[in-house]
Amino acid sequence: MIIFLQERGDRKRVAVVCANDASTRYAVEKGKEMGFIEPIYVDGDDKDECARRAVALCKNGEADILMKGLINTDVLLRAILDKEKGILRKGHVLTHVAMAEIPKYEKLLFFTDAAVIPVPTPVQRRQQIRYMNYVCHALGIEEPRISLIHCAEKVSSKAFPYTADYLDIIAEAQMGSFGRCIIDGPLDLKTSLDSVSLHEKGIKSVIDGQADALIFPDIVAGNVFYKTLTLFGYAKTAGVLQGTSCCCVLPSRADSPDSKYYSLALAAI
Repeated sequence: MIIFLQERGDRKRVAVVCANDASTRYAVEKGKEMGFIEPIYVDGDDKDECARRAVALCKNGEADILMKGLINTDVLLRAILDKEKGILRKGHVLTHVAMAEIPKYEKLLFFTDAAVIPVPTPVQRRQQIRYMNYVCHALGIEEPRISLIHCAEKVSSKAFPYTADYLDIIAEAQMGSFGRCIIDGPLDLKTSLDSVSLHEKGIKSVIDGQADALIFPDIVAGNVFYKTLTLFGYAKTAGVLQGTSCCCVLPSRADSPDSKYYSLALAAI
């Protein structure tokens, strides 16, 4: 990812809000050193004003990426979602796309949503899929395999109503509604990512246990997966917001300096 950015040779301007913590400074300065970003530090005592100023830089075309430093997420989101001065694109929803490099998985894994939408509506879920497909294509995955996650592989309309919509989503994908991608579900985590588990269960799926991306049913599942990967799976992670007019990096305070650095790289791509 870093080599790709260096070969491309362009620098993205990053409006960094309240970079008063060591991990944010590390990520930004390393990105600058590696040659793919140019930081614009927006600091001050009034956090709300800092957020508004940074968002304005993005809205006015003076910055390409927005990055959260030592500021509460809700403060920055208020500025991002402001109906007059914010940067949410008309007709779009705000959602979070994460990427992980996991030692025991042969390729990068993307998933959504671990941070923003509590329980996606059918409309929001479809936008999540479109964003996911866009991000995967940007990383060079020509036909991403996208798995619709559930705790089992069967539709349960009564207990889990969202699984019934999975069948409609698959049909829409086959008609090209989401662009070039392969979608299947419901599948659980193991049958999405492990072909042996899939075959042992006697399940046939175009995903074939080799998913590039996971669409989680709600924020709880996505967030638990994200934190389990980093705590026990020794994964390198990155995350960005989608739906805005410029890419936004909103790391958690608990994210490692390297995670913030990789998120910047993902945003720059």
